[in-house]
Amino acid sequence: MYALVDGNNFYVSCERIFRPALNGRPVIVLSNNDGCAIARSNEAKALGITMGMPWFQIRTQMPHAGVVALSANFGLYGDISNRMMSLAAGLGPEQEIYSIDESFVGLAGVRDVTARARRVRERIHQWIGIPCGIGIGQTKTLAKLANHVAKTAERKPGSYPAELAQVANLAALHASDFDAVLAATDLGEVWGIGRRIAEQLRGAGLSTALDVARLRPAMVRSRWNVTLEKTVRELQGLSCIAFEDVPPAKKEIASTRSFGRPVTRLEDLIEAVTEFASRAGEKLRRQNGHAGKVLTFVHTSPHRREDPQYSRSVVVPLRRPTADTGLLVQAAVAGMRQIYRPGYKMAKAGVHLLELQDAAIGQAELALDEGGADGGHLVTAVDQLNARYGRGTVQIASAGTAGVRRQWVMRQDLKTPHYTTSWKELPLVRA
Repeated sequence: MYALVDGNNFYVSCERIFRPALNGRPVIVLSNNDGCAIARSNEAKALGITMGMPWFQIRTQMPHAGVVALSANFGLYGDISNRMMSLAAGLGPEQEIYSIDESFVGLAGVRDVTARARRVRERIHQWIGIPCGIGIGQTKTLAKLANHVAKTAERKPGSYPAELAQVANLAALHASDFDAVLAATDLGEVWGIGRRIAEQLRGAGLSTALDVARLRPAMVRSRWNVTLEKTVRELQGLSCIAFEDVPPAKKEIASTRSFGRPVTRLEDLIEAVTEFASRAGEKLRRQNGHAGKVLTFVHTSPHRREDPQYSRSVVVPLRRPTADTGLLVQAAVAGMRQIYRPGYKMAKAGVHLLELQDAAIGQAELALDEGGADGGHLVTAVDQLNARYGRGTVQIASAGTAGVRRQWVMRQDLKTPHYTTSWKELPLVRA
């Protein structure tokens, strides 16, 4: 048995914790540079605001709708996520954090799982302020589907039985009731069925999750692929997707950003890739890895067709795999110097760490220079200082000292304070 705990409209819900006046109002959270909607409240969805809809278009088409737009505050969302996941872990003995707002929980040995799930949901809402839906099923795919049912039954009364709102336990349903839920669910809502496969299934005459669940797995494998076969078997109650207590190490780590305004100077681009490489290095050390190569890229905006277009990337191999920020930055800056061309208005740059391997794998080599060894203690100390006092407290000098005034920094004109991660921005409560 599995449960999936998922925060409702998570980014918007995080913002509403500290601004309760936003409850009941159409709220959206914007992407980098305040470009388009990446999270929407139920009220915003009711207005017809779609995922990825540009902010300028929303302002133009809905000037009197009272839409509240906020810049993404990922520091806040990450901290609230950690708090929510710690409470969700109390639902069962195993937990797999799937994304910032979702986690699977193994329910082996748990009694009366529905009642326990309701108590955990109430605790998350009371202690943190995040409403969530909990889906329970015999497989991870069914738990994911049950979560969709739980949230939809609450948001759209009548779409599913009322008793499945907020917490939906598909494993507790009678067979006929279970089939009715699958029949009421579009096949595109099934985890593992993407848009292309969904179109093919519709072309074959299927339309609901029940239609997919009734397919013969062997036929699905021969006509489509083994991934869809696993999805069918999971809908039939046979677990085929393994539970991961620890997420697998990433095979590639990237840190990229679109600039808040066009960048033309090499000095500004060096500042940008210095910070990107530093952040990628932090992620690499968190998974106890080393990188063998560093890719640096830069390009102009494809949407500004009146400007000359330019796009280039380069891969810089490292002498030996490392997680040392200084060496990663050195390679990224060398790559930027190589691909930079004056006269272009650069819109985005980034750094990818490639050929990742476990840090326990060592490459023997004579230390023929002073820089032969990794600065392990130094980068660990820097990580600890930045974790304690805030990102950017200690950084590589080539990242510059202008802070938020740097030419390439993203536009975030509508960002709320870091309520839970900055002493200077703690909310004040007055009687």
